[in-house]
Amino acid sequence: MVGIADLGIGNFAAMAKMITQLGGQPRRMTSPDELPSASHIILPGVGSFDFAATVIDQRGWREPLLKLLSEGNRPLLGACVGMQLLVDSSHEGHGTGLGWIPGECVRIEPPSGSGLKVPHMGWNQVTPTGPSLLFPAGPEAVVDERFYFVHSYRVDCVDPNDVWATTDHGGPITAAIGRGQVMGVQFHPEKSHRFGLELLRRFLAIQC
Repeated sequence: MVGIADLGIGNFAAMAKMITQLGGQPRRMTSPDELPSASHIILPGVGSFDFAATVIDQRGWREPLLKLLSEGNRPLLGACVGMQLLVDSSHEGHGTGLGWIPGECVRIEPPSGSGLKVPHMGWNQVTPTGPSLLFPAGPEAVVDERFYFVHSYRVDCVDPNDVWATTDHGGPITAAIGRGQVMGVQFHPEKSHRFGLELLRRFLAIQC
């Protein structure tokens, strides 16, 4: 069973449809008590970091999630704000992330005169930094994997080894991060058609 955490910040229907297409069994998890029943866990997210961090605390998700991450026996994927929650903090507000992957979210600032806008919105190519659980073949095998982005803040990781892929919007922007079985993508796989479907296929294939 693939547990999709209902934090009030994600598009459950679109993500569940993708999982079903891949032969998985999606389940909306409305309580952290349901975490142990899932083989794979997805933290979807739209909106602001602060709101998401507040919801995690108010609904009692923080400690159960940290316990699960420390056990290291279930793959977890954060998408968009769900990825940002994996790091320590964000310049978007004063909320506290899960801090599993050291780093912070900072506002995207395209170079002056570039004509690029914030938020970074639309399709963009993603380049893996090396082989990983989400991009097992590494950068040399990726010809044109494009994903759909909508975000104004980017993740800066303390350890460059935690960056699994980048994209470009007036300079390199972290597109995917990971440490062990815990990983995140800044884009929306559920809105990325066949590319998102293939990435979710790779995620569901991870066995602990």
